[in-house]
Amino acid sequence: MKQTFTKQEKVKQFLIILVPILITQLGMFSMNFFDTMMSSRVSANNLAGVAIGSSLWMPVFTGLSGILMGITPIVAQLIGANNRKNVPFSVVQGMYVGVFMSLLILIIGSFVLQPILDKMSLDPTVALIARDYLIALSIGIVPLFIYTVLRNFIDALGQTRTTMFITLLSLPINVLLNYVFIFGKLGVPQFGGVGAGYATAITYWCLLIITLWIIVRREPFSSYRIFKRLYTVSLSTWKELLLIGVPIGLAIFFETSIFAAVTLLMSAYDTITIAAHQVAINFASFLYMIPLSISIALTIVVGFEAGAKRFKDAREYSYIGITMAIGISFLCAAWLYFFRTEVATMYTSDAQVLALTTQFLLYAIFFQLSDALQAPIQGALRGYKDVNTTFVMALISYWVIGLPLGYALANYTSLAAFGYWIGLIVGLALGAIGLCYRLIIVQRQNSKLANS
Repeated sequence: MKQTFTKQEKVKQFLIILVPILITQLGMFSMNFFDTMMSSRVSANNLAGVAIGSSLWMPVFTGLSGILMGITPIVAQLIGANNRKNVPFSVVQGMYVGVFMSLLILIIGSFVLQPILDKMSLDPTVALIARDYLIALSIGIVPLFIYTVLRNFIDALGQTRTTMFITLLSLPINVLLNYVFIFGKLGVPQFGGVGAGYATAITYWCLLIITLWIIVRREPFSSYRIFKRLYTVSLSTWKELLLIGVPIGLAIFFETSIFAAVTLLMSAYDTITIAAHQVAINFASFLYMIPLSISIALTIVVGFEAGAKRFKDAREYSYIGITMAIGISFLCAAWLYFFRTEVATMYTSDAQVLALTTQFLLYAIFFQLSDALQAPIQGALRGYKDVNTTFVMALISYWVIGLPLGYALANYTSLAAFGYWIGLIVGLALGAIGLCYRLIIVQRQNSKLANS
């Protein structure tokens, strides 16, 4: 990454960083998709077991990996301040935190997994598959979190094409291993849906090995000599990382867990409504990869400029990213409005589910418009290391406003299941307004600091 002087240079550098991030996010999204899709070829029970296991794992993973995202603004600001010598120490401490969190998950999971599944009143076969899937997946938790730290280090340098390459390389590995372990090929026993857990765990190990090789052998990463020495644990550095990362992780957890809560509440409706809701949520999550990628890119470029005390440039990058996200969201909204029936047919051929899905997708339009504003602002604020506001606004917008309002509309008006979507849309829109106000305050404070 380098300093830019004109708006044209900024747009060009931002796109160079953004496009690989978007491809990477879509690749990671596809990995879970392939697990579910290939498991469905075995039986409905295997599909249900993997889906349940994934729904339990994803909020935990996204929340905890969000904590490790704190390494991105830390490294980006160190690079911006031309303080390269402290980068290896910060990255290694991040890996220590990643290993610690991994072991903590394994210990807690061994005690709470079975009781959680028991309380879900699942079919015994489905519950067994879900449990064994998560146990198989746990083999790859340690390398996954170490990789997450290293990926954030790579991205913080602006080398997002490298993480794109690693992710794209891992996808065929994951699909091949799924084929072997799910269906029992090449002399491997047929594990069914549980095999997807083994395949994904092995893929995580492959991700880590490839990433380690690149960081040690390839420039510009090798010049940082991350593994030159074995650093002792620094609790003060852990504290810095956690003070930034925990609010990020909690904000992401509040966001991902709200969908699990809504899905649970939607179980009061018939199967057709639940299926249509899940299809719309899945496609909305797919569209969310765009503002999420812009958010990650903004954290990198804003962090780089803020670290160098170039607050005017940081502000310009913020506006570029937010404007781009809003523009793309309107294009997506128009496309989804006219082609919502075609989108629904990609998921189902059932006439009733298809008809209801097209109605849910109308609400998904407004959902992604709100996302297009709040996600990039979150990314910009994280670049400034201002993370507590994003955490508070996520809590308020989803759990204090969105869910209670949605519940009231769903249960005390004629909106029924659509009420949950309206509640979340309103909460998300109000949260975006609050974040926008906070970004203006932070930028004004930095401008005064630069002029003093």
